[in-house]
Order: sequence, then structure tokens, then C-alpha cells
Amino acid sequence: MKKLSIIILTFITVFGFNACTSEDDVVFVAQPDPEGISFTNSFASSYILTEATLTNVAERFVWNEVDFAVPTNENYELQGAVSSEFVDPVILGSTSETNLSVTVQQLWDLAMDAGLDNDPETPEPNTGSLYFRVVASAGTQGELPTISEIQTITVVLPESTGEEEETFRYFYLVGDATAAGWNPDNNNTPLFRDPGNENIYYFQGRFAGGSSVEGFKLLEVLGMWQPQWGLDSSGNLSNSDILGSDPSAFPVDSDAFFTFEVNVDDMTYSFSEIDASSAPTYPTIGLIGSATPTGWDSDTDMVQSAFNPHVWSMNDVSLIDGEVKFRANDAWDISWGSDTPLTGLGTLGGPNIPTTEGIYDIWFNDLDGRYILIPQE
Repeated sequence: MKKLSIIILTFITVFGFNACTSEDDVVFVAQPDPEGISFTNSFASSYILTEATLTNVAERFVWNEVDFAVPTNENYELQGAVSSEFVDPVILGSTSETNLSVTVQQLWDLAMDAGLDNDPETPEPNTGSLYFRVVASAGTQGELPTISEIQTITVVLPESTGEEEETFRYFYLVGDATAAGWNPDNNNTPLFRDPGNENIYYFQGRFAGGSSVEGFKLLEVLGMWQPQWGLDSSGNLSNSDILGSDPSAFPVDSDAFFTFEVNVDDMTYSFSEIDASSAPTYPTIGLIGSATPTGWDSDTDMVQSAFNPHVWSMNDVSLIDGEVKFRANDAWDISWGSDTPLTGLGTLGGPNIPTTEGIYDIWFNDLDGRYILIPQE
């Protein structure tokens, strides 16, 4: 009996040793992801690069996660190039995340490598194409590289006039609570900048909120998701440059009219519901004045928002040095004006608005009389 016990114990020991040895010898082999890798963010039709905005984020590149079918670290490298052949690609950044922000400076440097410039006196073009791809790899040795399709973007370097131009920040509404939805280039409604303090912005109007609505965010450049403004995890005003990732949306609980104010100097905002039920609506509102093609003789009608009947706009309007006013129903009994150019708080029967020659997108809000003229390149 004693011998039998010894034999059984020996068998168990040997079996256990072999089992441990076999488990330690298991080898995991990385496999290519059949889904591959590709960019998932939307890209603008063109990116405007200026020396005044070099520190801004131009775009946040986003891609899908790659599965190499083994427990390993995934590494991603975003590359840019001046040709689709990627002969000498520039590494814009490496990360283990599935997104990476690229600054205007990085695009500017690539544009310079591509032979672009913003000098009107040189023959080099100021508009061209740049090329981007993301490379995913497994482990720390760059194993099994998986390369995305090439994304081409158009960059524009506005030609320098040699004159110092005053530049302002603009904010545009985006989100499922707004007229544009989650489209960054859908004639998005702007906020109205305070004429006396360029760091304060206003908007009164409808937000289509509700329990199934995410809300809204602010964009600085039409067609570009960065820089993007919203809320941090504590509910404070913030942006993608500060957070290193996209902020959350401003929530909107109901489909109603609200007043919204943002102060980017002290990084505060206010958002509260208002009663606009007694506010009049107008069949037409137009722009009139010596700066318009028809002078003081007739109005150039604006387009009324289907989402909010109190918001009016017109795009790519050519103005000359002169004056303008906004008026309702092609008559002078209801008109708005102010003495501040580009943006202001128009009052009923107020003074003529001074203008400078240029091409503008023009917005007017008949709820509070605010207007803004946004220069177009």
C-alpha cells in the first residue's frame, strides 16, 4: 500500500510539472486586424493657416482601435507628408490613444516644406495639399505595422498685405440642440461679440433641448472641430486646447428660448431660459445703406432661419466704405442701428452702422438687436 501511495504521488508531481511547463510554453502570435485602420473624424474642405493662430489646434485626427488578437500594447504614429508617396514622412506624434491633435504650426511647417508661402510678391502658391496617414503597430518593437489610407487636406495661407490687421475670435454653435446639428460647416449660427469687450459673447435664441439631446458646443472656425469649447468634468467652461481632449457639451433640458453669455477672459458662462412668446416676428428684414450695392434706395433681404424666426443672415455680401442699417418690412418705421462697426447692439431708430470695404457674412438677431459682420477671405 505504501509503494502504491508513492507511485501515485510521483505521478501527480510529474503531471503537474509537465502541465506548468506546457502553460509557460504558450506563445501568443499577433495577427493583422482584418478591419484595418482608418480615420473616423470629419475633415474641413480647407484649413486656413495664419501666423496669428500658430498655437491653435488645427484638427484632432481620430481613428479606430486596432485589434492584433493578442494581449499587447497598440501604438499609433500620425505621419504627414508633402506628397502622397510619403517619401520623407514627418512624424507628427505617437500615442497609445486613438486620437492626436495637430496644431496650425505643424501644418504651417509642412506647408513650408511643400513650397507654399503667404508672400504675394513670390511665385510660390499659397494654397496646396498635404497628406496624412496613421500607422498602428503591436508591442514596443513596432511589429505588424498597419497603415491607413491616405487623407488629403487642402491648406490655405492667406497672402500677407504687409499691414497689421486686427483679428478677433469667433464662436459658432454646433450640436443637436442647434440649427446646424452636429455639422461643423452648416452655416452655423455665430455668437455676437460685445463691441466694447472682445472677450464677451452673447446669444439669445432657441435651443432644441430635451432628454434625448446631448446639447451644444462652440467652434472657433467653421468646418473645423478644433479648437472646440464646452465643459470640463466639473461643469466649468473649457476647451480642447486646455483639456487635451474634447470637452463635453452644454446640456439643454428643454426646447425653449435661452440667453447665453460667454466670457473667455475669466472663463465663465451663463445659460438661462427666457420667455420670448411676446416678441414680434417679421416677414422680412433687410440690409440697407450707402455701403450696399443698392444704396439707400432698397433693401437687400436677409434669410430668415427656419429653426429660429428671430435670426437672420446673408453670406458673402460685398460692402464698400459707408454705412448700413437693418430694417423690417422694407420700411423705416422699424429699423436698428448703432455706431460700432463689425459688431454691436442695434437699437430701434439707432445711428447708422459704419462699414469698411470687404466681403462679409452678416448676422442679425431681432430679439435683442445684436449684429455681427464676419470678414470672409
